[in-house]
Amino acid sequence: MSIATAERLKKLQPSATLAMDAKAKALKASGVDVLSLSVGEPDFDTPDHIKEAAISAIRNGFTKYTAVDGIPALKQAIQEKFQRDNALNYTLGEIIVSCGAKQAVANALAALLNPGDEVIIPAPYWVSYPDMTLLAEGTPRFIYTDQQQNFKISAAQLKAAITPKTRVLILNSPSNPTGMIYTRQELSALAEVLLEHPEIIILSDDIYEHLIWSDGESFANLPMVCEDLKARTVLINGASKSYAMTGWRIGYAAGPSEIIQQMKTIQSQTTSNPNSIAQMAAVAAISGPQDSIAVMNKAFRERHDYLVAALNRLPGVHCIKAQGAFYLLPDFSAWLKDHPQIGSDLNLADALLSQAAVATIAGTPFGIADHLRLSFVSSMETLKKAMERLEQFLKT
Repeated sequence: MSIATAERLKKLQPSATLAMDAKAKALKASGVDVLSLSVGEPDFDTPDHIKEAAISAIRNGFTKYTAVDGIPALKQAIQEKFQRDNALNYTLGEIIVSCGAKQAVANALAALLNPGDEVIIPAPYWVSYPDMTLLAEGTPRFIYTDQQQNFKISAAQLKAAITPKTRVLILNSPSNPTGMIYTRQELSALAEVLLEHPEIIILSDDIYEHLIWSDGESFANLPMVCEDLKARTVLINGASKSYAMTGWRIGYAAGPSEIIQQMKTIQSQTTSNPNSIAQMAAVAAISGPQDSIAVMNKAFRERHDYLVAALNRLPGVHCIKAQGAFYLLPDFSAWLKDHPQIGSDLNLADALLSQAAVATIAGTPFGIADHLRLSFVSSMETLKKAMERLEQFLKT
């Protein structure tokens, strides 16, 4: 018997990053020595003081339901974080804690979109933005960029993309998959356009905020450069990347109370509260020592510099430097042109996994063909082995 499922699901695709990670893990489980450059998960362990906070929570019996939008101690830590790091002030009613930043993005889109509302998404983009938009019955509208513009949209492009149906702009800096950062000057130019359109809500995905290791670069988001936009911006952040807490699943959002309260209602009918123990761990992460971030950034910079140089030595590959996060987006178009039997970046990623045991992600799911997204969260030893295999594959 064939069971019919919801029509809306026909618009969705499984996450490309999680799908490739699952393939790589299955291959590895079969005995193949797979080297993964696919998943965005730091190889560092969660710092000890964070783990100890979780252990104490268990021992103290902190294992019951909490408030849907997070425990007061964590919301206060987040409130202080925004004051400390961003010079932005939010009340506790303007903050919500979710089961990862991914849920916070999905909740925000579900709270904001009516059928047919348009969401402007700069490309390359994180693979989940379009599908989350479709699931909320919105319409993705893409602004395409390339290496020549450092994968960042201009004010002119933004202005041209806005229509009477535009409801949301998603901006992710530092970016997944490009690792690029919008400067204050670039954000100010975008802000001038947005001030002309008060109906547009900004969704600022700042999950890689602290992972900036390029000289002379610093983090900023739109409310930090234009105070007038704070009243219609939802900031998304979390503990996963900065504190090596991907599996703990703690994200959070801050923004206008009207939006945050609707996100809380949605969350109350889906997951309810985030994990109680993980919330206590997140308090320690956000409020405690921040030394581990500098350690990770030093390693990410070393890995980045090695990988860029190694990629640019490969035949038919061109890679520009990133500035933050832990991703590179090299261009394989010249190599693919010389190897029509491969045909596409999707086939290239599959061939690299099956024939070279190197897991990468094709650029097409991120909105840019003929590229691969490489994550440098693995050790230098793994990266060097992966580059040897990649070079061998490309040459033979």
